[in-house]
Amino acid sequence: MGFSNTVKSFDSDSDKKMEDSKIDIKQVDQSEDAASFSQPSSPSSEVASPLERKSSSDKQSTPTTHGLSAVRHIASTYRIRALRGRRPDYEQVASGSEDDNDDDDSSDTYLVDEETLISHSRPKRRRRWLICGSVLGLTLLAVLLVLNILIFISRSAYGDAEEDPDVIFASWGRGGTGTEGLAWYPTDFLRDVLPKPIHSHNDYWRKVPLFSALHVGCTGVEADVFEFENDPNLYVGHVKSALQPNRTFESLYINPLVEILTRTNSGSKFANRTHNGVFDMDPDQTLALLVDVKTDGASTIRRVMEQLEPLRSRGWLTYFENGTVHYGPVTVVGTGNTPFDVLVANATYRDVFFDAPLDKLQDSAYDHTNSFYSSVSFGSSIGRVWFGGMAQSQLGKVRTQLMEAANRGLKPRYWDLPAWPVSIRNRIWDTLVQEGIAMLNVDDIKAAAKLNWAKI
Repeated sequence: MGFSNTVKSFDSDSDKKMEDSKIDIKQVDQSEDAASFSQPSSPSSEVASPLERKSSSDKQSTPTTHGLSAVRHIASTYRIRALRGRRPDYEQVASGSEDDNDDDDSSDTYLVDEETLISHSRPKRRRRWLICGSVLGLTLLAVLLVLNILIFISRSAYGDAEEDPDVIFASWGRGGTGTEGLAWYPTDFLRDVLPKPIHSHNDYWRKVPLFSALHVGCTGVEADVFEFENDPNLYVGHVKSALQPNRTFESLYINPLVEILTRTNSGSKFANRTHNGVFDMDPDQTLALLVDVKTDGASTIRRVMEQLEPLRSRGWLTYFENGTVHYGPVTVVGTGNTPFDVLVANATYRDVFFDAPLDKLQDSAYDHTNSFYSSVSFGSSIGRVWFGGMAQSQLGKVRTQLMEAANRGLKPRYWDLPAWPVSIRNRIWDTLVQEGIAMLNVDDIKAAAKLNWAKI
């Protein structure tokens, strides 16, 4: 950049020549200033400083020090006199009106390159742009957040109450409603419901377990079960502190399914089939009942098998026999602490299937004869997804896992899907369905049911 830093000193001979040069330049400045009163200034005279004109006239006669001309060096600089305790006035220096009193002991004289005077304001401009950019970015993020909140509020306030399962079943189980037995002939509220590959995650948390999921077309429901010593019941809940005496595996799932299927398989003269499913629109569609064992695996899953007898005796369970899988209205799947070896102990018959690990299918024994679902945590297997959607590496892993499950006749399922922000959740849902996910694991079943499943 030239001599951009402060010139402190030359050797003793050079200092003397520099001082002599300054005196000569001052004399030239005074003569030039005097001439400027009688002659109008031209554009060229405004650009070229007196120091530069003096430098060009004395170019051949000026001695040099260390290969540089002292006069030419001074001509390419401005003198800035900074009073102690006060910053130099750059505008005054640039206009050439600075004080020429070099003998003032209370001041210091610096030689500053012209480029320094021109560009000293650039850092301030950069700071202004940085501040403006930061403010603009924060403003956009705030706008997106407010829009997301407004959309959520509008959907909550103006949603269609007739489609909300919690509103439909608000009086469920009350006297005089015909629902006292916790079962209701489903044709009325399932008359136009198409089954969809949606799994109702933690289904027992809904106001009316099982029926809320069926109403939006879910083909999979989930029940977490606990077993206690010297108690024949299996209690349904997420944690032990949430268990209730009347919320059992039989009362919430087994008995209602028996009553629903009894009504859909009435054996009247109009329909003599005995293996209709729960959906009138698709009687051949099986319903996956995922049982998440929370207590001792071997003991609890055996208790589950015992309580499935009402469905088993009526031929409503999917079962494997002599190398063939026969699909029925209900397919029971064990997960959580369910031991695989207990399920496959009987090599000729089974009616409870396994939830195989989706990320460990390669070189494994899992296939459609012993398993139904193939599941894994989305967060631990695929990773975090940002606003741009899944990365190519994540899509590649999803496709590999889905293909491996499909080759084994299993239904892949990702749990632990992100629920917020809603835009990211919906994008992940769409991507998984487009990539061929066989069962979409969701908590918000109403939102999932509104996806355009026919188009996808």
